[in-house]
Amino acid sequence: MAIELKAGVKVADLDLSDLDFTDADLTDAVFEGCTLKDGHVQGAILQGARFKDCRLVRCRFTHADLREAVFEGCSFADDEGHVGTVFAFCRLEEARLRKCDLSFARLERSSLWGVEMEACNLRGSAFVRADFGRAFGRNVVQWAGALKGCNLEFADLTQLRLPKGDLNRSNFREAVLVDADLEGADLRECDLFQALTVGAKLAGADLRGAEVSGLNLTELATLQGMKITVDQQYRLLNAMGVDVHAE
Repeated sequence: MAIELKAGVKVADLDLSDLDFTDADLTDAVFEGCTLKDGHVQGAILQGARFKDCRLVRCRFTHADLREAVFEGCSFADDEGHVGTVFAFCRLEEARLRKCDLSFARLERSSLWGVEMEACNLRGSAFVRADFGRAFGRNVVQWAGALKGCNLEFADLTQLRLPKGDLNRSNFREAVLVDADLEGADLRECDLFQALTVGAKLAGADLRGAEVSGLNLTELATLQGMKITVDQQYRLLNAMGVDVHAE
């Protein structure tokens, strides 16, 4: 079956692996139950596109426009070789990803302003100079984004800048958060067990209900105004080498 790659096209239950997506205009296109393996989506316009229950295996998106795109129930994971999908130099502003498997994905030098990922598997993923910021004037930059209820175990989030971001209920076990800026972020009920947080900025962050065992406050760059519960203070003090007694 021949498929014309054009804006607004609707495709269901087809293998798209042999198609050339280079510079294609697929604005508001809809893909449901489709498969794309080893695809190189270069320069394509996918603004407002919808992907549902699709398999996008070992794909590479470069210089693609994915603004306001929606991915729901999609798998980007390679079951055999643990090779994830790459998003390099892409525009993902205000994209929505829900219940997607992005294991070992690499988001490199891409614009992620306002991205919302919810209940996604990002195990072993890497955010390499991914930018959640946007300039609103000569000297005004703001950051926005959400990683809610996501699995970021073993993820590389070195130097991630997402102050005031919504990271509620996410799993950061053994993730690398070195020099990350999460000031004022919502980290409630997150799992930070054995996360590497040297140089991280957590001033004003809300960690109430989070797993903070092993979080060494002396290694943080900022922590003023950080919110915790009474129960959490004992674990934090123990991590600093303070022997806490009930009486």
